[in-house]
Amino acid sequence: MQFGIAIPVLRIFDEDKATEFYMEFLGFSKDWEHRFGEDFPIYMQVSRGRCIVHLSGHHGDCCPGSALRIDMDNVREFCQLLTEKNYKFAKPACAATEWKTIEMSIIDPFGNKLTFVERLEGGIS
Repeated sequence: MQFGIAIPVLRIFDEDKATEFYMEFLGFSKDWEHRFGEDFPIYMQVSRGRCIVHLSGHHGDCCPGSALRIDMDNVREFCQLLTEKNYKFAKPACAATEWKTIEMSIIDPFGNKLTFVERLEGGIS
């Protein structure tokens, strides 16, 4: 699978839930993390392929409920992989669109919407 480049900052509220969703469910890797001190929120980078996302527990960095589109190939295969994990908080499905794309949208535990997009011949992303 090849993922496109995106470097948004998404708001998170719970580090364990973020780890469960982004690393265990979606298969991203944690590249690095930063805290200003022991009892401070986390700021971390996760990635999969060329897709990079920053996750922040800091309230001033961004608002919950963001949406992003991630270009990739083999959306159906990725959807099948996620479905087989039987994650109780997300039941992914993909569909072809009138824009000649195949898309799968998943909402993370913090209300952020991630749409994985495979562009077909002549399609937009």
